[in-house]
Amino acid sequence: MQSLREILQENQKKKVAIGHFNISDIVALHAIFDTARELKYPVLIGVSEGERKMIGVKQAAALVRSLRDEFSYPVFLNADHTESLEHVREAAQAGFDEVMFDGSKLPFEENVKQSKRAVELAKSINPNVVVEAEIGYIGSSSAIIDKRPEASLKYTEPEEAVRFVKETGIDVLAPAVGNMHGMMRDMISGAAHKRLDIPRIGKIKQAVGTFMTLHGGSGTADEDFVAAIKNGMNIVHVNTEIRIAWRRGVKEFPNEIAPYKILPGAYKRIAEVVRDRLKLYNS
Repeated sequence: MQSLREILQENQKKKVAIGHFNISDIVALHAIFDTARELKYPVLIGVSEGERKMIGVKQAAALVRSLRDEFSYPVFLNADHTESLEHVREAAQAGFDEVMFDGSKLPFEENVKQSKRAVELAKSINPNVVVEAEIGYIGSSSAIIDKRPEASLKYTEPEEAVRFVKETGIDVLAPAVGNMHGMMRDMISGAAHKRLDIPRIGKIKQAVGTFMTLHGGSGTADEDFVAAIKNGMNIVHVNTEIRIAWRRGVKEFPNEIAPYKILPGAYKRIAEVVRDRLKLYNS
């Protein structure tokens, strides 16, 4: 079976992207995995620090590994938004395929220093692990908000991206290009969408040449997803849409109390989101 790195290399040639979806429970994991397997697309499962506290670091790794081994299918696991070197170590030792170190809240120089340490630490444990880091502010959680944070309007410059990649040795860059974690309320209904700076994505890609991730994809216009991928995005993250789908699904059974009767609603709703997104990312 291909590794995550090999799939990223293959997808880059095809100009398609691997879908990255976060989970907080086994219901979401099965909905995402089953849908990806049905469509025959590789998939990347993400667990943030908060989600890892809920599931367990070793437990998340074991769950994903069990699906990969049982079905011989390319499903991978990312330690999403890891904010400390100790948690980088923990994820690498547990066998995560990717570790995303998030030093975006730090001053640029300190982000460079800490991201470099994260790369060295993770690869000392597993030389094959894919390490990602972020520059630029795109928010910090998948919340529903009324107004876009001013800080999220400052985008990554190609020149700083080149320096960041060169000095840290990361495999994957997560830039700020109009993306943002969470969604504004009018995005839930589809009345508005996030819009990406597509020319900037192309310029950063051309400048750094490395793999790139689009974080905060929920609520993005479909045509911007497609254009972002064609211009160099290799991984696309969606989390808020998954969480909204989970909540809508469980609310469909207000009179039930048995989890195994309620949670299939969440499974169905999450699968619908994943199906639409994977088809779009691979179009």
